[in-house]
Amino acid sequence: MDIKSRIESLTPDFVAWRRHLHTQPELAFEEKETAAFVAGKLREFGLEVHQGIAGTGVVGVLRRGNGPMVGLRSDIDALPITEATGVPYASKTPGRMHACGHDGHMAMLLGAARVLSEAPPQDGTIVFIFQPAEENEGGGKAMVEAGLFRDFPVSAVYGMHNWPGLPAGQFAVHVGPVMAAFDIFEAVVEGQGSHGAMPHQGIDPIAVAAQLHMAWQLIVSRTVNPTDAAVISVTQIHAGDTWNVVPDAVTLRGTVRTLRPQTRDMIEARMAERAEHICRAFGARARFRYERRYPATINTAAEAETARLTAAEAGAQGPVLTDLAPSMASEDFAYMLQEKPGAYVWVGNGPAEDGRNLHSPRYDFNDAVLPIGVEYWVKLAHRALGA
Repeated sequence: MDIKSRIESLTPDFVAWRRHLHTQPELAFEEKETAAFVAGKLREFGLEVHQGIAGTGVVGVLRRGNGPMVGLRSDIDALPITEATGVPYASKTPGRMHACGHDGHMAMLLGAARVLSEAPPQDGTIVFIFQPAEENEGGGKAMVEAGLFRDFPVSAVYGMHNWPGLPAGQFAVHVGPVMAAFDIFEAVVEGQGSHGAMPHQGIDPIAVAAQLHMAWQLIVSRTVNPTDAAVISVTQIHAGDTWNVVPDAVTLRGTVRTLRPQTRDMIEARMAERAEHICRAFGARARFRYERRYPATINTAAEAETARLTAAEAGAQGPVLTDLAPSMASEDFAYMLQEKPGAYVWVGNGPAEDGRNLHSPRYDFNDAVLPIGVEYWVKLAHRALGA
């Protein structure tokens, strides 16, 4: 079979699927209609279908002989955003939209399943993973904990995400970290309230919180290796409710992003130490909570090279980029990469100007990328299985 010609002939179907999915966005762990659509298509293609994994996850399996097994993954959830694209296939659900391209991701992986069902590997198994709840809720972790790799023991797993700002169809592949770990924190600085005109009669938690905020920033600028990358962002400060009263307490909340597990460990420890010691120095008290959400997304070298070689064949724009800086955003495909070797790649979605960036109400997946992504998945499956 001429793979390119077959993909070209099927591209109108891929576009129709993508636009249908765009009209019916569903949030994390609520993707019932989305899962039903995906499962229905996989059955049409003759695949073995498993539903209800981690609630709304779907897995399609294409088996040929007793060869190795490889996993290909797409996310399926949408975001709580009101769409502002004005396209005729815009979201039909107020306050929800596919603002991150998961509709395109699903259409590309479904397209690959369609083509591979007609041109399967000679020997091996392809596991098509449609994962719920990527946006903030850890659906990747939930699928792993539900026995994804126990039931489908793949030798490697691969993921792909569209990337606004890269030319449409150009690929970027990293060896090592691709996306950052995502953590959250909360510090409650407890002082002693007083009249705003007589602060000497109390312990001002706002002043202490200001010292703590600055001390945390010095962890990144003076403790993290300059060749590493880390972010500590205080995104909420809550205290007081009138002009002339120093409050009893201040709450600081925010996020930490890191690329290396060692850096993550160090930052958590240093933030807790500084909260305790700075508050004690000023006579205040600290209650500090640090919660690890997503780990860093880290590609293994051999699988990254498999992805690079495949992307070089499928890419429509320029050479495969291997030197882009990792993103400090996060991705729960990281949980799958903690369990199995694999690689997560970016494919360009075209210009990001005028709000066409990820998580924007004006974002829309570029349909011109669909056949490129399908070709990548098809050729990757064959290459990963030794064809």
